[in-house]
Amino acid sequence: MIQPCEYVAAIKPYVPGKPLSELERELGIRDSVKLASNENPLGPSPKALEAIKKYLLGEGDLHRYPDGGGYYLKQALCGKFASRGVKISPGELILGNGSNELLDIAVRTYMGPGDEAVMARPSFVVYAMSVQSVGAKAVEIPLTADYRHDLAKMADAVTPKTKMVFVANPNNPTGTTNGKDEFESFMEKIPGGVLVVLDEAYYEYVKDAGYPDTLRYFTAGREVLVLRTFSKAYGLAGLRLGYGIAKSGIITELNKIRAPFNTGTLAQIASQAALEDEEHLSRSLAVNEEGKQYLYRELDAMGVRYVPTETNFIYLPMEIESKEVNDALLRKGVIIRPAGPKEIRVTIGLPEENRRFIDAFRQFLAEHA
Repeated sequence: MIQPCEYVAAIKPYVPGKPLSELERELGIRDSVKLASNENPLGPSPKALEAIKKYLLGEGDLHRYPDGGGYYLKQALCGKFASRGVKISPGELILGNGSNELLDIAVRTYMGPGDEAVMARPSFVVYAMSVQSVGAKAVEIPLTADYRHDLAKMADAVTPKTKMVFVANPNNPTGTTNGKDEFESFMEKIPGGVLVVLDEAYYEYVKDAGYPDTLRYFTAGREVLVLRTFSKAYGLAGLRLGYGIAKSGIITELNKIRAPFNTGTLAQIASQAALEDEEHLSRSLAVNEEGKQYLYRELDAMGVRYVPTETNFIYLPMEIESKEVNDALLRKGVIIRPAGPKEIRVTIGLPEENRRFIDAFRQFLAEHA
């Protein structure tokens, strides 16, 4: 039988969660709540749904290939950033099947066997998987004691073999951020010829006034790739659309690897409409903040340790095996995500979903007291 490359064979595949209906069937439960994938519980913008409906009932030319360049969405993004005082041209944008695809494209563009990429551990698992898939080495630096990227040690880990550095800010799965001053010190130490990938999938949720403005490094001409997405706060995870911002020279190289029609027509239409719906975005952020504060209060009351978050999920380091917690909550109809041997990650949901989690978690702790 044909065998894959040795470095591909060694990759541990990403294991997605089962469909909700299948889990309910297997476990014999009903009305479960899914708090595992950091989705927006309000769903998409009504304007995005209306745009899809209008398109399907109007032109309806899904037999045609999508706009391979994403012309109208890129124009909308440029306009949105211009309104915030940031000048970006369409040639400095790239669209992807989620920002996940753009991570993979960047690795395939700039890395190969023998190269290295520096990243935090734990962080988004796709970084290491993508690096390993091209025969390169992932250099993983443990988080600080307060679960943030250790940017100083990450900078020190850069060698002549380093081609990329990944920084998830906020970080997944911990929900933590790194501030302006430490980020500035980090960027000062990164030499030319190293692409800094700034994964800001949860950018919209951040309330920390000390959060760095990474686009200023782009404006200054630094070798950075800033990634954002419509999957999280904008509620379009099922349509898969992310975007990257970098200087045109970097975007030109990335487009050599990007598939010609990598983002679908409906995803582009919905994302453009969602971008215009500030009211829905504000409501989504408000619901998230309300849910976050509720969970903080309840977890504090139970004496449960958690990591304060700048995202739409909460990371809980525990003394119990995460599989045991996960399996017990599944049987109670609450789906969360194991995030390590003794860590779980819980998405902030709607009020009733948050109450379901707290009730199930409280019952679990009482059973294991």
